[in-house]
Amino acid sequence: MKKSWLALRSAILWILSALHFFILAPLLVFLGIFLDPHKHDWLQRTFCRRIVFLSGASMEVRHSPGFDPSRTSFFVSNHVNLFDPFMLYCAIPQFVRGWELESHFKIPAYGWLMKRFGNVPVPDIRRPSDLKRMWRLTQDAIDGGTSLIIFAEAKRTRDGHVDQFQDGGFRVAQQLGVPIVPVSLVGSFQHHRTGHWMLWPAQVTVILHDTIDTKGLTKADVPTLRDRVREIIAAPMEEQLKRVGS
Repeated sequence: MKKSWLALRSAILWILSALHFFILAPLLVFLGIFLDPHKHDWLQRTFCRRIVFLSGASMEVRHSPGFDPSRTSFFVSNHVNLFDPFMLYCAIPQFVRGWELESHFKIPAYGWLMKRFGNVPVPDIRRPSDLKRMWRLTQDAIDGGTSLIIFAEAKRTRDGHVDQFQDGGFRVAQQLGVPIVPVSLVGSFQHHRTGHWMLWPAQVTVILHDTIDTKGLTKADVPTLRDRVREIIAAPMEEQLKRVGS
């Protein structure tokens, strides 16, 4: 009986989430044509909070003592499911956008919304000209006071564990001198697992760890920086998985 109720609950939540998204996303796209996104950021955050609510999750945000909310940064996070970006938009106090695969901009409604939000396209095929464009748009975002979300695994986990990180975001951070904030999404795997349709009742804790300065680092320091950030992000994830027995 409990399993049947959870399945029915998941179906209802997916329907409500889809209706909410496909009705309000075009409205935000329309507003983005005429208004500076900074002026209606509160609407976008409200939109994201409702997506989280309609997914059936509760969310808690924790700040480490060394997190500096005043610095424009790269927020490097683990990636579990399609609700992660919306949770991060709710949790990060700065004006924030993200690196987004360029192919995602072709997805109806979602892609239009991400483009109007001002997300930076990451080329699926890494040609030099495309990479230069990505670096330029990243620099423009940082210079304009926009922090960026980066999923360094470049894919969603299938087992709840944090996969290996790619170097790209760390190379850009080192070259541009952008500080990095490691972010742990704890409980997302218990809420919704990629490849499954069930939405389980769960609390997701977003941990904003200490801000890491990259100024003065060299290219040779990038692997160490990458591994350090991954270790920080993975620690509470592994603790959670042990606790729930996954």
